Formats: sequence, C-alpha cells, structure tokens
Amino acid sequence: MPQLAAGLSRLGTETAFEVLARANALAAAGRDIINLGIGQPDFKTPTHIVEAGRKALADGHHGYTPAAGIPELREAVAADLHRRHGVEVSPKNVLIVPGGKVTMFFAILMLGEPGAEIMYPNPGFPIYESVINFTGAAAIPTPLYETNGFSFNADEVLARITPRTRLLILNSPANPTGGAVPKSELDKLAAGLLEHPKVVILSDEIYSQMLYDGRRHVSLLTYEALRDRVILLDGWSKTYAMTGWRMGFSVWPDQLFPHAERLAVNCHSCVNAAAQYAGLAALTGPQDSVHDMVRAFDQRRRVIVRALNQLPGFRCVEPGGAFYAFPNISETGYDTRGFQQKLLEEAGVATIAGTSFGKYGEGYLRFSYANSTENIERAIERIRRCLSA
Repeated sequence: MPQLAAGLSRLGTETAFEVLARANALAAAGRDIINLGIGQPDFKTPTHIVEAGRKALADGHHGYTPAAGIPELREAVAADLHRRHGVEVSPKNVLIVPGGKVTMFFAILMLGEPGAEIMYPNPGFPIYESVINFTGAAAIPTPLYETNGFSFNADEVLARITPRTRLLILNSPANPTGGAVPKSELDKLAAGLLEHPKVVILSDEIYSQMLYDGRRHVSLLTYEALRDRVILLDGWSKTYAMTGWRMGFSVWPDQLFPHAERLAVNCHSCVNAAAQYAGLAALTGPQDSVHDMVRAFDQRRRVIVRALNQLPGFRCVEPGGAFYAFPNISETGYDTRGFQQKLLEEAGVATIAGTSFGKYGEGYLRFSYANSTENIERAIERIRRCLSA
C-alpha cells in the first residue's frame, strides 16, 4: 500500500453523488425510484445554448483558450453582473472555471493552512468543510437556524471572527436549506466586517437567480467598502440547466486574481473551449428559459412545502430560494441518516440526510424539488405510507 499524504484522509465527499449512485443501481435492478436527492435542474439546456456549443465545435474551437477564459465570455460575465446587480466589474477580474466547486477550492487553498480559521455555513454545502479540513485550517461553523428561515445572524457571525480568521464563506440563496439572507442582515454584516479588514469573503451566489415571493438578490459585490476582498462564486449550472457542461465563473479582487489564475494554470489549464461559447450564448441570448424554469420551481416549492407539512412528524419552513426544501423530521422518531436509507431502500424515494451538510443538519432531510409535480406528489404519498407502516 503506498503511503498517502496525510491531508487526503481529511478530504470528505458529497453524499448526494453516493445517493445518486445507489438510486441508479436500484433503478437498473428494476425498482421505481423517485429522485429528490440530486441538486440539478430536471430541465434540458436551452436549445440556443446547445446549438452555440455545437457550432463552436463545427467552427474548429478545439484548442486551448486563455487560462482565464475567452475574452468575449469574460466581457459578457461583466456585462451580466452589471445588468443584474448594477455593479461595475472589470473583465480582467473574471475567471472562467469548470464549475462552481473550483472557485471555492481555489479560495480555500489560497487562504487555508494550519493555524488559520475559515468560517462556513452549517448546515451548508459539504465541500466547504471538506476542503477547509484538507488544508489543515480550522473549520468554524456559522450555524443556520430554522427559526429565522435558515438565514445567518450577522451579530453571531461577527462574534466568531478571531485574529486567525482568514476567510468567511457565505451562501445565499443556500444549499441545502433554500434559505435567503435578507438585505438588512447583509447590511449589518457588511458594516461589522469593516472592523475586520483582513478577512476575505467568499460569496457563493450560484442560486442568485432563483428567488421567490418577490425577493431580490443582493450581491456582496454591491458593498463597495468590501470590494477589495470579496470573491464572487457564480455560474451556469443551475440558472441555465448546464450542470454537465461544467461552467462556472468567479470574480476576484485585484490582489487575489493573479493567484487564482496561477492555480487555474496548474489545475485545469483552461475550460472546455466549445462550452465557453455555449456559456456566451446563455448570457447574451434570450432569458425566457430562466424565468420559465424559476416559475416552475416556485410552483413545485409550494406543492412540496404544503405536502411535507402534512406528513406526521414533519415541519418545513418555506424556502426563499434555490430548489431545496429542508424539513425538520425530529418528531418522527427516526435518526436522519437511518431515515434517508429507509426512504430509499423501502419507499424508493431518494433524499439527502441533513447531517451530510454538517452537524447542525441533524434532524433534517434535504428534498430537491427539481423534479415534476407528479413525482413530488407520488414521493410524498410513499413517505406517508412508510411512516404509517
């Protein structure tokens, strides 16, 4: 057995892919599985985007591109951010990357090391904690509470900052909870961060275009006093149903961009050339498909929240964004991981245990409503029968 680097043992995984593999195996064996576990839109990539990728291949875009991305795409990202958030971003600060995870990996690698502290949301996307642990930095959870819709409390976040804090990770709208942080709380946090000028902020805004009930997304880039230390994470995967294209983008402050670009050169050289032209078509083409998809998610959100709240032992706050419901199941008497297994193996319903997203996820299950209303209703009925068995 080869002697592996010690840090490798600290690297976790993402349970959603493990559940997906098991669900697929059961389906291949003839079981009828309803997958409410995986976090990806069930819509196809819009036709004009697919055609742009196809045309790029036909036109001979088969080679390397600049490590930071083709200039036209970086310019389109800057224009899109201005359109959506009213912020001026230089294309020179935009880095095109193969998916959202790359941005968090680069930011955490850049700032994490033994003796440092990195704060992250909990329950939150599991890769945050995994990569923090990998670097040897201390992973400091920022608890998110059901009682305030899984938004953070700015005063509590600020109170956890120490002289060792290097990076603060934020995610709104959030995976796995669907929580959306109100502007008032962001304002309070931004004001408090002025007292901590060495803390860098990674703002994961990958679900920024999936908000409901009239909510408007507030990007951390709009806080001018923080611009020299905000890293923006966003991309195409969720908004344009392009998870398999592996297309993400990030915006880096001047002082950090050269380091991010160097990591890109060392890691992946550049993003798939044809996919970048598809991404360009997504940003510059019609946005009808985005709005249609969000309307569909909103309808499903109402269906699943109402249905979950009618299950014995369940209670579910209404998510403000993304496409996840995160019900509290503590009154069912089941432990979270065991109930996830029971639902998949016995009821044929794939969900994700809340503990897959951190210790504060105990007592919760994540449901992705990126599935048809019919399948959501079938799944709820199966869960009801499972609870009464």
